[in-house]
Amino acid sequence: MAEGIRDRLLRVQERIRVAALRIGREPSSIRLVAISKTVSPEIIREAVAAGIILLGENRVQEARDKVAALPGLARWHLVGHLQTNKAKLAVQLFELIHSLDSVKLAQALDRSGEEAGKLVGCLIEVNLGGEESKGGISEEGVCPLLEATRELPNLRIEGLMAIPPFLPDPEDVRPFFRRLRNLRDEVAGKGFAVPELSMGMTHDFEVAIEEGATLVRIGTAIFGPRPG
Repeated sequence: MAEGIRDRLLRVQERIRVAALRIGREPSSIRLVAISKTVSPEIIREAVAAGIILLGENRVQEARDKVAALPGLARWHLVGHLQTNKAKLAVQLFELIHSLDSVKLAQALDRSGEEAGKLVGCLIEVNLGGEESKGGISEEGVCPLLEATRELPNLRIEGLMAIPPFLPDPEDVRPFFRRLRNLRDEVAGKGFAVPELSMGMTHDFEVAIEEGATLVRIGTAIFGPRPG
């Protein structure tokens, strides 16, 4: 199994490299977050041995058990929805939270950061497709949320994240990635420096890289298909 993960990881890394070079980007400017939801600690250990540095989890409780089983082995990102009542635990576990989507959650993370003596790194999740089944705020809500976080000293907003609608042809997803990049540039023009763009998964990460992704969230291409 370890050799299989290593081979798959090498293929993904090569695809990242080729996609970056195709548009004149430095491959090292793109970070791979390996999505390890439902993956056992044993398999995660093999993945880290194969070269994985960043691991992404969807649920706080599942991540808590894995971090406890694999202390100090890797760096963890939360890529799934975060409830306000789990902010304290999330601050303890994760280096970066990709799913900030409200002032209320920002305030809870700020309080937890103060208690932990930690500057909490976050990305604002943007719901580009207006899908009720997905989290995130509207594009129009990004600037007001950024403005509100100016008053929260324990929070650091590093960029934007999106999960566009799933479309069979990755090229059809390109406009969504482009919109997120343009939104990042638009808010930069208003004084908000949020350089990171977390976008692109197994199905479409090469297109996301071509449109400016700095973080790609890849699970299936590394760990194989999983239930749920």
